[in-house]
Amino acid sequence: MSADNAGPAAQARERSASVSLWISAVARVHRQHAGALLHGVGLSAGQELLLMLLWDKEPRSQAELTRELAIEPPTTSKMLSRLEKAGVIARNRSESDRRTVLVTLTEAGRALEGPVNAAWRTLEEDTVAALTPEEQDNLKILLGRVLESLAAKRRA
Repeated sequence: MSADNAGPAAQARERSASVSLWISAVARVHRQHAGALLHGVGLSAGQELLLMLLWDKEPRSQAELTRELAIEPPTTSKMLSRLEKAGVIARNRSESDRRTVLVTLTEAGRALEGPVNAAWRTLEEDTVAALTPEEQDNLKILLGRVLESLAAKRRA
């Protein structure tokens, strides 16, 4: 949805595009850029969000991670399998409830905190580079309102 080399008709369509189209386009490009930045530390976009939860608190159950990330259980399982294979996390059965799988970081996973935070700082800087501080504040407010509105619809 970039008007760089588009003719007048395409530019007019872009100006009138729905908010949902803009959100979808921004989310797609943002995730691609995040993926490119995280590739340098051996992660795919989305995996860092799971690691951030573990940096805040560990161990966490697989079910808790699924809930916190608001993703489907098979997606969590696949992500954990890849991170475990890479030596970033470990999964073990809970001693108190053998049905529960607990996820912890390995030393390699803990070592990624600095590089991932640096990638996220770059992502943030790149994301808001064309916005003034006031526009950034307004964007956060508006996106927060959109998020709350959509979350309320999901709960209803």
